[in-house]
Formats: sequence, structure tokens, C-alpha cells
Amino acid sequence: MSVAKVVSLNIGQPKTVMLDGTEITTAIYKSPVDSPLLLTKTNIVGDGQADLVHHGGFDQAVCVYCSEHFLFWEHLYQRPFEPGAFGENITLFGRTEEEICIGDVFQIGTAIVQVSQPRQPCFKLAMRHGIKDLPLKIQQTGYTGFYLRVIKEGMIQRGDELHLLDRSKNPLSIQYINKAKYGKQTNVETLQEIIEEPALSEEWRNTFLKKLQNLLKK
Repeated sequence: MSVAKVVSLNIGQPKTVMLDGTEITTAIYKSPVDSPLLLTKTNIVGDGQADLVHHGGFDQAVCVYCSEHFLFWEHLYQRPFEPGAFGENITLFGRTEEEICIGDVFQIGTAIVQVSQPRQPCFKLAMRHGIKDLPLKIQQTGYTGFYLRVIKEGMIQRGDELHLLDRSKNPLSIQYINKAKYGKQTNVETLQEIIEEPALSEEWRNTFLKKLQNLLKK
């Protein structure tokens, strides 16, 4: 198995753009940086989040995207996709959603982080690239990326390797979680299994609780 590492560290500040005649403030525009940055409990120093309801905070301190997917998107849309293109703070190589599990604890540089939830694509990705169906395609492929919570603050930089320190007793991959959220064949057992994962963010746990309640009503 290849070594997982940070191939790009990306930050950006909120900016206001026009979408269909409406002003939208977003921090989806991230650019690579070469210098080491401090990873805190809520974000990377120098980075900003415009929508603090859906980005930032303890469970969503760092957004990660897998560089292995860039080639797929380039073939699909016939245009280049580079690090930071999906609004991610860390562009990762060496692990994808099939291998990364909720609750995985990694050391990156001097920081220690834990996988908390998949990334849910929003309309701002479509806006950034001018591709209306991009969020839907991300859901359909499961190429979502994921979020990290910060267990120990520390310095990270491009080239840092990810060292797995701990994993849940019943590891559930990001791909597995995505299929349960967006698929139509999810059963009660699967939902209960996901809800019982202690490292899952409260936001996503509540989403699956509602999904379970609706399923039990049928």
C-alpha cells in the first residue's frame, strides 16, 4: 500500500461573487501554499470559512480531497482540475474514500487529527467551476472527500505523510457512509451501525437518525 501524503496545502479567504444576480460570499476558492501552517482546533491559520454553519468548527476543521479523482473529473468535463479545486484544505494522495474510515486517527506533521464525516458537496462547487451538475456527480461517484477534527494542534505542510495511529473497532469507510446517505437500498441494520459509530460527527449522526426514523415508519 502506498504512503498517504499531503500533496498540496490550500487556503483562502472569503470573497463575494455574483451568482444569477445575487451576491454570494464564499471561501470555496483555495490556493496552494508552500509554507508550514498551524492547524488549530477549528481551522488552518490563514484559511477562512464564509459559511460557519456548514464549514469550520470542531467536526469540520479541515477539508480533505483525494487527488486520485482529478483525472476522472478531467476526462468527464474535458478541463483541468488542480489542488484546491474542490475547496479542500488538504489535497491527499495515497488513500481514497474506499480506504479512509470514520474515526481514523492520523498524525500529520506535529498535528493529530481524526476523520469525522464525508464532505457534502454544495452549489458553490458548481458555481466555482460553472458546472451545474458537479455536486450531483460527486454524490453519485462517492468522490466527496472528507472532514477532519483536530485532536492535537500542530504544524502541517506539503509533503507531510499521514501516519495511522488508531482505527475504530468496526471501521466504516467514507465510501460506505456515502452509499448509505445517497443510496436507495439502505436498511435498518446499516443505519444503526453508522449511528453507533462514536467518531461520526453529530450533524451526520442526526441525518442518519432521521433516515432511520423515516424507514421505521414505513
